[in-house]
Amino acid sequence: MNATSPYLHPAFTLNGTSFETVEEFLLFANELEQEGYEHEVSIAKFIKRWYEPETHITVKTSGSTGRSKRILLSKEAMVNSAKATGTFFKLAEKTSALLCLHPKFIAGKMMVVRAITLGWDLHVVAPEKDALTQYDNDYDFVAMVPYQVHHSIEDLNKVKKLIVGGGPVSAELEQKLQDVNCEAFATYGMTETCTHVAIRRLNGPAASSLYSALPNVKFNTDERGCLVITAPDILTEAITTNDLVDIKTPTSFVWLGRMDNVINSGGIKIFPETIEQKLVKSIELPFIIASETDELLGERVILILEKAEETALQNYSEAFSTLESYERPKKIYTISKFPYTETGKIKRTDVIQLLKKYK
Repeated sequence: MNATSPYLHPAFTLNGTSFETVEEFLLFANELEQEGYEHEVSIAKFIKRWYEPETHITVKTSGSTGRSKRILLSKEAMVNSAKATGTFFKLAEKTSALLCLHPKFIAGKMMVVRAITLGWDLHVVAPEKDALTQYDNDYDFVAMVPYQVHHSIEDLNKVKKLIVGGGPVSAELEQKLQDVNCEAFATYGMTETCTHVAIRRLNGPAASSLYSALPNVKFNTDERGCLVITAPDILTEAITTNDLVDIKTPTSFVWLGRMDNVINSGGIKIFPETIEQKLVKSIELPFIIASETDELLGERVILILEKAEETALQNYSEAFSTLESYERPKKIYTISKFPYTETGKIKRTDVIQLLKKYK
């Protein structure tokens, strides 16, 4: 497909409605924009932009690792990403898919592009935490953020294949997914790569710590040990990330954590994300692991809780017993309300900045 050609797969349906021509689809989008709910209006606007002659679309990043920004993505790259997803997961035309992510972000937009490109039967519901309960349907393919998965565990039997993105999958959630029948996968990607470029199986006999590449995607690292992605069908040039990884093959890696977050304590590199994964089963409140200056160690590990009142270190001694000695927080701070992105992720940098104001 040429990126400027308005293409609509003949098998595509939206909430049970089929369309013989692009013009008919655009008329439907106009009506949806006038009469639909807020998330449906966003879909309608995106559909209209998709069929405009421009070769690129402006999208907004989530802002979880910094300030949210707008970037340009080529329609051709988005189509290629959609095809790669279809190939990886073996999702043919007439796949029944659920869009329960907000379409103003790339993950929601890409579900629309996949459906239009691959000829899916796309169902749209409000992007609520319990989206699966809105209709009593079964789906071949669903994309969710961890918060939605957490509130949908009892209904995941309606889903054949589930991808989870937009934030890390906690050890607690991963454990819960072992008891569901659907095939669950964690995704790795970003707005710049048109969502995921790598997939990790979370449950079943094929569960793994390895992220595996989508078709025609390759991985290596820079001098810092951070992931470099080469994906000629999606990217015009290789993209260097701030994610520290352990490369296993040119098409697989184990994710270690963010370079921005690494704590250097007494010469030991400590990954906050690793500690968070260990603590999530025993700390019910939202929290992050961070660091503060230490005269002897350089940096020391701290725990920041979303909690109105202060709490003592010894209150969490049992939780910390699962950690190595160098991983254990040396101090606990509390903040009454964490800042979150629109997609429900904790804004780690903003939390740390807030703490500096309070200290």
